[in-house]
Amino acid sequence: MNNPAILTPTEARTLIREGKWNKPTSGMAAGYTQANLAILKKELAFEFLLFCQRNPKPCPVLDVTEAGSPVPQLIAPDADIRTDIPAYRVYKHGELVDEVPDILSYWEDDMVAFLLGCSFTFEQAMLKNNIPVRHIEEDCNVPMYQTNIPCIKAGRFEGPMVVSMRPVPEKDVVRAVQVTSRFPAVHGAPVHVGNPASIGIRDIHRPDFGDSVTVKEGEVPVFWACGVTPQAVAMHMKPEIMITHAPGHMFITDMHEEQYSVL
Repeated sequence: MNNPAILTPTEARTLIREGKWNKPTSGMAAGYTQANLAILKKELAFEFLLFCQRNPKPCPVLDVTEAGSPVPQLIAPDADIRTDIPAYRVYKHGELVDEVPDILSYWEDDMVAFLLGCSFTFEQAMLKNNIPVRHIEEDCNVPMYQTNIPCIKAGRFEGPMVVSMRPVPEKDVVRAVQVTSRFPAVHGAPVHVGNPASIGIRDIHRPDFGDSVTVKEGEVPVFWACGVTPQAVAMHMKPEIMITHAPGHMFITDMHEEQYSVL
């Protein structure tokens, strides 16, 4: 695929479903909202929904499926969340046990899928404002880090916030905050700017998820809340099973990014 940015969401999901795209989805179907995935058994669904409601920065809910249904009716009614993501992670009792291209063999009739907003959505707005997005430039995954910022507990769910990082030239930091603040449904404004150690990140060149990117002279690391947070929570809470997207491998919705923007 020479230019994945021009794909429609349906075309992008078809490529993924057919196994023709197994890379991170940043830059695919430009202008359309991407989503994180978290799948749990129905018995835990209310507690997780409450966790998301209490932690809207890392876990902004875009859609929740009916129990047993793989179809996200609100954001992509012709999609199947079991096959339309390039890579999935399967956690059992808090341990990562598998990474697979589909979850047909894991799906059960009492499962509920949560689609959460993703910061890939506002990257086109950053680019339109001449703010660089380094992982797109370097054709790799966005770097993500576990922090010392605690999420607000809900039922049995608790754990640390995960953040994504994009290096921004010092002169553009204020503009980056303004641009991304328009998208509260997909993490919105940064949660931290500057010193990584202040939020518990020991080495910015060794992310917990994703890939390391170049931070150039005159650039500042800027951190946004990240929808990989449920994976950190899963490792802490240890549910019987939790299925998520592999970091950076998102679900592409039918919703245009401007539908989630604040004017």
